[in-house]
Amino acid sequence: MQVGCHVSISGSIDKAIDNALERKCSAFQIFTRSPRSWHAKDLPEADIKNFKEKLDSSKIDRFATAAHMPYLPNLSSPQPDLYKKSVNTLLKEVKRCGLLGIPYLVAHLGSHLGTGEEKGIKRLVNALSKAGEIKNDVAVLLENTAGQKNSVGSDFEQWASIFSQLKPAKKFGVCFDTCHAFASGYDLRTEKAVNETLDQFDKAVGFEHLKVVHLNDSRGELGCNVDRHYHIGLGEIGEKGMSRIVKVMNKKKIPIILETPIDSRRDDFENIKKVKQIA
Repeated sequence: MQVGCHVSISGSIDKAIDNALERKCSAFQIFTRSPRSWHAKDLPEADIKNFKEKLDSSKIDRFATAAHMPYLPNLSSPQPDLYKKSVNTLLKEVKRCGLLGIPYLVAHLGSHLGTGEEKGIKRLVNALSKAGEIKNDVAVLLENTAGQKNSVGSDFEQWASIFSQLKPAKKFGVCFDTCHAFASGYDLRTEKAVNETLDQFDKAVGFEHLKVVHLNDSRGELGCNVDRHYHIGLGEIGEKGMSRIVKVMNKKKIPIILETPIDSRRDDFENIKKVKQIA
């Protein structure tokens, strides 16, 4: 079973491995830099070396690790300055992942800001295609959205349409977020509902392209279009649905990464423990 959570790189990027192991992770995700800033310092060679050595000496499979794009970029934006900065950040992140030996970079698909889905998707595909030209082994994973106003990629058919436009295929994959799927209207509350939703996903996008699952329960109800993650089994999806998703992903050997809150109810340790229980 490959399961873990998003871990901090505070101090230096190699500390992520220590944090993952402390939480008994067999998969993990990081930001390679501050997610709330456009500026990113170059990774020191010593930190890169330490990160790779620690990962190699851990029992965590490299293909169960991912980085996530920062929060500020919008790859579907019609605003020229924002779009340019967003594309540049994407390209830099692909290169940083290459230096660290991280095989996957998870990317949000962005918002067209009212200019229409067709135009937003055109800008998005253009941005992602530039990332596909970088000569390293990093694949960009397109993450489904919760269906917020002006967002793209919440509908499985549209998600698949965006993905199908990207070349070369080996440079791209998808990341399935359970909270986002549920918030956008795909039921995951029962074993039957999970089977039906994952069937729809397989027909539209294809399990062969799924590299990582973001396992998050949802604070919001089905179809709310609000991206609010919650503790495993305690949200609107609930334990039955979460358990079925975990079992399917384990069977298919898809790494499971949690992005659940840390509060008085539970922390990372307890949510990871819960996933192992319901597996």
